[in-house]
Amino acid sequence: MMKKKSISSSKASLVLFLCQMISALDVPLDSKLLEELSQPPTITQQSPKDYIVDPRENIVIQCEAKGKPPPSFSWTRNGTHFDIDKDAQVTMKPNSGTLVINIMNGGKAEAYEGVYQCTARNERGAAISNNIVIRPSRSPLWTKEKLEPNQVREGDSLVLHCRPPVGLPPPIIFWMDNAFQRLPQSERVSQGLNGDLYFSNVQPEDTREDYICYARFNHTQTIQQKQPISVKVFSTKPVTERQPILLTPTGSTSTKVELRGNVLLLECIAAGLPTPVIRWIKEGGELPANRTFFENFKKTLKIIDVSEADSGNYKCIARNILGSAHHVISVTVKAAPYWITAPRNLVLSPGEDGTLICRANGNPKPNISWLANGVPIAIAPEDPSRKVDGDTIIFSHVQERSSAVYQCNASNEYGYLLANAFVNILAEPPRILTPANKLYQVIADSPALLDCAYFGSPKPEIEWFKGVKGSILRGNEYIFHDNGTLEIPVAQKDSAGTYTCVARNELGKIQNEVQLEVKDPTMIIKQPEYKVIQRYGQVSFECIIKHDSTLLPTVTWLKDNDELPDDERFLIGKDNLTIMNVTDKDDGTYTCIVNTTLDSVSASAVLTVVAAPPTPAIIYARPNPPFDLELTGQLERSVELSWIPGDENNSPITNFVIEYEDGLHEPGVWHYQTEVPGTQTTIQLKLSPYVNYSFRVIAVNEIGRSQPSEPSEQYLTKSANPDENPSNVQGIGSEPDNLVITWESLKGFQSNGPGLQYKVSWRQKDVDDEWTSVIVANVSKYIVSGTPTFVPYEIKVQALNDLGYAPEPSEVIGHSGEDLPMVAPGNVQVHVINSTLAKVHWDPVPLKTVRGHLQGYKVYYWKVQSLSRRSKRHVEKKILTFRGNKTFGMLPGLEPYSSYKLNVRVVNGKGEGPASPDKVFKTPEGVPSSPSFLKITNPTLNSLTLEWGLPTHPNGVLTSYILKFQPINNTHELGPLVEIRIPANESSLILKNLNYSTRYKFYFNAQTSVGSGSQITEEAVTIMDEVQPLYPRIRNVTTAAAETYANISWEYEGPDHVNFYVEYGVAGSKEDWKKEIVNGSRSFFVLKGLTPGTAYKVRVGAEGLSGFRSSEDVFETGPAMASRQVDIATQGWFIGLMCAVALLILILLIVCFIRRNKGGKYPVKEKEDAHADPEIQPMKEDDGTFGEYSDAEDHKPLKKGSRTPSDRTVKKEDSDDSLVDYGEGVNGQFNEDGSFIGQYSGKKEKEPAEGNESSEAPSPVNAMNSFV
Repeated sequence: MMKKKSISSSKASLVLFLCQMISALDVPLDSKLLEELSQPPTITQQSPKDYIVDPRENIVIQCEAKGKPPPSFSWTRNGTHFDIDKDAQVTMKPNSGTLVINIMNGGKAEAYEGVYQCTARNERGAAISNNIVIRPSRSPLWTKEKLEPNQVREGDSLVLHCRPPVGLPPPIIFWMDNAFQRLPQSERVSQGLNGDLYFSNVQPEDTREDYICYARFNHTQTIQQKQPISVKVFSTKPVTERQPILLTPTGSTSTKVELRGNVLLLECIAAGLPTPVIRWIKEGGELPANRTFFENFKKTLKIIDVSEADSGNYKCIARNILGSAHHVISVTVKAAPYWITAPRNLVLSPGEDGTLICRANGNPKPNISWLANGVPIAIAPEDPSRKVDGDTIIFSHVQERSSAVYQCNASNEYGYLLANAFVNILAEPPRILTPANKLYQVIADSPALLDCAYFGSPKPEIEWFKGVKGSILRGNEYIFHDNGTLEIPVAQKDSAGTYTCVARNELGKIQNEVQLEVKDPTMIIKQPEYKVIQRYGQVSFECIIKHDSTLLPTVTWLKDNDELPDDERFLIGKDNLTIMNVTDKDDGTYTCIVNTTLDSVSASAVLTVVAAPPTPAIIYARPNPPFDLELTGQLERSVELSWIPGDENNSPITNFVIEYEDGLHEPGVWHYQTEVPGTQTTIQLKLSPYVNYSFRVIAVNEIGRSQPSEPSEQYLTKSANPDENPSNVQGIGSEPDNLVITWESLKGFQSNGPGLQYKVSWRQKDVDDEWTSVIVANVSKYIVSGTPTFVPYEIKVQALNDLGYAPEPSEVIGHSGEDLPMVAPGNVQVHVINSTLAKVHWDPVPLKTVRGHLQGYKVYYWKVQSLSRRSKRHVEKKILTFRGNKTFGMLPGLEPYSSYKLNVRVVNGKGEGPASPDKVFKTPEGVPSSPSFLKITNPTLNSLTLEWGLPTHPNGVLTSYILKFQPINNTHELGPLVEIRIPANESSLILKNLNYSTRYKFYFNAQTSVGSGSQITEEAVTIMDEVQPLYPRIRNVTTAAAETYANISWEYEGPDHVNFYVEYGVAGSKEDWKKEIVNGSRSFFVLKGLTPGTAYKVRVGAEGLSGFRSSEDVFETGPAMASRQVDIATQGWFIGLMCAVALLILILLIVCFIRRNKGGKYPVKEKEDAHADPEIQPMKEDDGTFGEYSDAEDHKPLKKGSRTPSDRTVKKEDSDDSLVDYGEGVNGQFNEDGSFIGQYSGKKEKEPAEGNESSEAPSPVNAMNSFV
């Protein structure tokens, strides 16, 4: 039992109303029926709304209509009745409303300008045409004007104005010369949209006197010519290059309004030298794909079929090597009215209900108004069955007098739409349009469709009976279609018989009988089989069939899907095909086809012809490509493809691969479609709408694939609604107040038709909101602004094209933009595990304060100071990130015996939240690093002196040092190991009671309370006797370190002419030593490019002396400090000094010039020529040192000869060193040349150059050279 539900009266009436609306009659397209039924007028043809006519020809204003009875016609002109009988020049065509105005016999087109409207009327109503505006075309002459020659400098811009006469319609503009040849255009010279000719920069070849602007008026087929314009280009050398400026449009911004569906043209033309290149972008979006074109050398942006989604700011950028200029055009897309739902004709029965719906859209929103029979509905005769509700007219309990033609007018400031829709009230008894006693024959187990086409008003009810007195047919074994057809899905033998169709309504009843016969299916009970036959033999294929006795079968044999050869060797019997005297040409596929009037069956077999023995070696190869591709049975979504296989080359074809090309969307690209067995040469292919298909076939055997066949003919399928929606729909905000909706656009033929767009819909999740929707162009992104921060949204994107919408899309969940987290983690705790590892804990922040996707937590930690040295160093913060909602983390790599601070921050997709309060923790002691150096000096017969430095990283409080040593014999074997513990406050030790002339190896390390640190090793030898050793030695290595460099000096005892080198590296590091070669035999060197605040180890060696080296020394560079340098060139005393020097040089030059003119010789020049100074050596550029080092050079007097060339420039290799750089300050430093100098007071410390390059100090000579 079905449960009954109570329905309120209002809901019941609504359901009843909707049901009655759905039951509105559809009139069958039966010619006899249409001739008998009354019908209100319908306009079938009319002239365009804006009708520009040729004033030299007769004016024809079309108005055609149909109706029953045939309608009569009348016209209005400018809103009043137009009596054509009173105007001899105007006639109306017979049985038509079309007007012909005779202009060629004395009439003037201007006299008939105006707004015309046609009315077609019969007894059931009146239909009206659009307002047709008649205007004759005009092609006025050019206004006389005096044109001055244009004289332009080479490289300047130029605009030649056309200013054509105003015509109707506007003329087409082009530029030509006197020889009627079009003027060449390029990126440099081009015509603007207004017809002017623009030169970005003129060249000498632009000089000519025949720049002529032409205006062509197409309606009147006339061309008007402007007077020639002269341009003369004069050259100036050199030609000045210019950065771009925009010639049009002017200013930085402009606006543009365009209507939906039109073509948007934006233009930017720029001047500049070199010629600027134009580039277009859309701010905050992308230029629409497939609708964007660039014209006039990219100076014109063209977007076809614009929609509201194309509104926005478009920026053009003109750029050359000197710079750029840009202009922003704000585009607003408005829309004339366009139909959403146009009213449709309504056929009702008396007493029924119905609606006329008129829905249009536009920008601004159009106003909807109704007319009845051409009269505003407010003043039309009243009809009690009619009620107007905005864009809908509701009809209730209509009567025959309610028949009328209604007009819907949708208008805004950009245009209007007018649609006629009639309401035809018919009272007609049932009629059955299917012929009586029609015979239907079907094969058993196939569907049977019995027709019962009908019409009546009210709509008749249809019932089917089997037999003359049978009961009404019901049940699942029958399907009853709305058009009256009875379908028997699986017809059996007992389904045969007489079927009666009965149609009845309140005005009558009628019935019709049809006959159904069910036949046995045709079958091939013995099919032909695969045969291999030797050449010149005989072969037979069988094809035995079984069929319905009342059907007459015909048997046809085919070879390779074609007729059998006309050859007497082929014998067709009743049940077989025999081939006599077989040849190689008989090789192929043979098919037996059995046809009846109701069905068809077929079977195939392959015949392979082989040579008679002895069989020669068979050559196997890939098959030849198929050929003769043919398309048949073209339907909207399918087509049948057939082909003929090529030669299989002794290896049977195993399968065929079918590929297709879409010539509309991807020409030249072939895609896999399907494949079939090698015995099949036809296939029914499924197709997609709006695709221009071509097919090709590839044969495959065991050897490989054949070449593709020639393409088939093209087949363009009809457009349809999209079958699918965009994929990968996502919603991710890029800002706290927006939601960026993205998707993967449909590809190529997935659009199913032209005008692909997307309907983007969104609403906030878990909030009772309506969907908000917008239709956008074929793009892949839409930005929703003004959203709350990080809230979930339901999102869907639906594809649509010009034919309609795709199926309803599925919803996805996205989130609006994230913002930075609001609060910091609380209750931060640190647990120190050991001297280099700590664990930090914190409480998670509430998820609502994260304001985004929680990505994790970041721990910032940094060393405040070392507890052993109590000296603050450069703070380097370290960061560890812990993913997810973790509440703890480990901090590795800490330095022992140090004070640290840390804080914790929560992280989302936008960034980091505020930091928690800094938490201080300390690490315990650890083992120390190795001592900074170990130096062994003062060797005697039985003693050595050891000196050492503190560890670079004590990592705690030092408790002692451990010294271990052992002798090494001549075979490098180690002797017994001796260990000595030394107090931590000692820095040297004299080892006594050693063996003379013995090499010892020393191991030295420091200790804290935690344990021993890494050790440093060194070797030394006690002397053989007290006589000074003859071998060379390097001792007393000292360093003076600055921020990024250090001066190294040493003492050397040994042979002369020794080349030294300096090796250095970071103290305690295991990296290889870096080596620098010392120029000459100096005993000092400058190490440059060092890192501030770093401990280094250094040693000095001598090449060629068996690798003899000094002991190691350790030093530390100074911390990085802000520079305090003052530019000397800005000091007042220096500027005064330079002015005096410049004046003195000027006087000397004048004297020199006078002396030379008198034939004399400048005495200083004589001295320079006679006594070239051999002592002045160029400074080398690699390390800033002089070519040779000599003690005598320090005492040589400064040469008087000028070292400045006569062209008043200072060469790079000239020495420009001076005491001005160093001054007489008290803060001593080692300069890079190794000499001890003072720091100049008031001049900031000179910053050394990076790396090992020389750093030249500014000299008075250089300063003067820049000054003059």
